[in-house]
Amino acid sequence: VQLQASGGGQVQAGGSLRLSCTVPRRTASNNAVGWFRRAPGKEREFVAAVSWRGSPTSYADAVKGRFTVSRDNDKNTVYLQMNSLRPEDTAVYYCAVAIRSWSSATTSDYKYWGPGTQVTVSS
Repeated sequence: VQLQASGGGQVQAGGSLRLSCTVPRRTASNNAVGWFRRAPGKEREFVAAVSWRGSPTSYADAVKGRFTVSRDNDKNTVYLQMNSLRPEDTAVYYCAVAIRSWSSATTSDYKYWGPGTQVTVSS
């Protein structure tokens, strides 16, 4: 199963980026999809997740109110809109398909992982 994440790049603090993750329909039509990130020298951490129907969603405390996760099942795409970006948001961002229908922050609930896309926020 191949996931394709795109939309990463470099932006100044306070700016915005939108990440996209294309997921094969047969893989994720009934599954939650999550976003995780790994900053240099840190462990991978949960960012956000969306359930198979588009809601409910869940967020890490660090991104609540700034990031929005959504999905368009007709386009087989999951989005992560990131606003008010901060230097501490700099990381490689990964999308992943869960083994369950409802959103989860637990890494072990995710079976398929994309290659990641780099997000760099400068101060």
